[in-house]
Amino acid sequence: MGSQIELPFNSKPSTIMHIDLNSCFASIEQQANPLLRNKPIVVAAYNSPSGCILAPSVEAKLLGIKVGMRVKDGKLLCPNLIVRGPDPWKYRTVHLALKKILLEYTNKLAPKSIDEFVLNFEGFPSFSRGLTLVAQEIKTRIKNEIGDWLTVSIGIGPNRFLAKMGSNLKKPDGLEEINYKNFLDVYQKLTLVKLHGIDKSYTARLNLSQIYTVMDFYNATPSQLKSAFQSIQWFYWYLRLRGWEIDDVEFGRKSFGNMYSLPKALVAVEELSPILHKLVQKMSYRLRLNGYCCKGVHLAILYRDHSFWHKGVSLKNPLFDSQDIYRLAVKIMSASPYQKSVANISVSCFNLSKNNTLQLDLFDNLIKKESLVSTIDSINEKWGDFVITPGKMLGTKDLIPDRIAFGNIKELENFIIQNN
Repeated sequence: MGSQIELPFNSKPSTIMHIDLNSCFASIEQQANPLLRNKPIVVAAYNSPSGCILAPSVEAKLLGIKVGMRVKDGKLLCPNLIVRGPDPWKYRTVHLALKKILLEYTNKLAPKSIDEFVLNFEGFPSFSRGLTLVAQEIKTRIKNEIGDWLTVSIGIGPNRFLAKMGSNLKKPDGLEEINYKNFLDVYQKLTLVKLHGIDKSYTARLNLSQIYTVMDFYNATPSQLKSAFQSIQWFYWYLRLRGWEIDDVEFGRKSFGNMYSLPKALVAVEELSPILHKLVQKMSYRLRLNGYCCKGVHLAILYRDHSFWHKGVSLKNPLFDSQDIYRLAVKIMSASPYQKSVANISVSCFNLSKNNTLQLDLFDNLIKKESLVSTIDSINEKWGDFVITPGKMLGTKDLIPDRIAFGNIKELENFIIQNN
């Protein structure tokens, strides 16, 4: 590939559809409670002034309220703002209902998050009907079969990148296709930061290579792109902007983790350990649900004076039992040199391997332990809220509540499949 652009835009018919449930969590709350409709509401991590807004409704967005804003700042913009705490099972139920509808059109379906799906229609009968017609039918079915207040924005394109871009063009309730006929018109109306994956830092790097607009980006020579990205990413963007697929690779899981922001100041390990125990319980349950064990545990602590400390420990033998992982995590916590108020705790496990690689330990009956842990997981999944729980977790029922699981849908579905 020389200095001139050689690869043309992909002129094949669009086969990819990106579906995004508009203002997902807030809209689902409005669907469940008609009294909330047409009112500015938000779903926040905590219903307190410092709570982080996870999802504003369409009405709230029109007032300037955004994801990541604090509740107190949202109420400055709208004193009558209605705040709701998250109800993850409600959102998962809608996710699974939406997936059930979409699977009737194609089984090449990838959930990107709890409110986003990517569908590939290549080779399926529904493709011959025309994806615009199929998209309109999906919109109607969602309203009739899941909820009349729910809307989705749908993008259609020759690759995942352009389909997602199309879904963002006319929210809420949009339907747009980007293809070889209109991509130049779309590019001319966008700024670089409107491209998914291009943030302000990447924009600055592109600017240094004399790339200031999306059209500049599209027309840039390979040498310009190499200079801007300094990695293979230049070629990926070269392909994306021309409608060729490069984002359909699913990379393996590298870690599991959980994080919690403390609502009140705690200092001593004895005060923090029940919270750490519950974080580990939730994390290790997901680890096992996906069929993994780990050979590393990492702990990070953010203090209220904005200082930070973290430490990771690698192991020779893999762990899968919550109690074993907790013992290591609390040992790491005890190694912190600081004795001051904690604002945030994050625990994660890494160096993952499939648990069918476990080796028997002379001093530990792994078969019995694995059977016991599996039984406890099954009971807790059936009855919920850790009905079987270590004594160390007593008093943590209202701490670390179930949160909206952006990345846990596949884990939930795998468990359902395995237990039916």
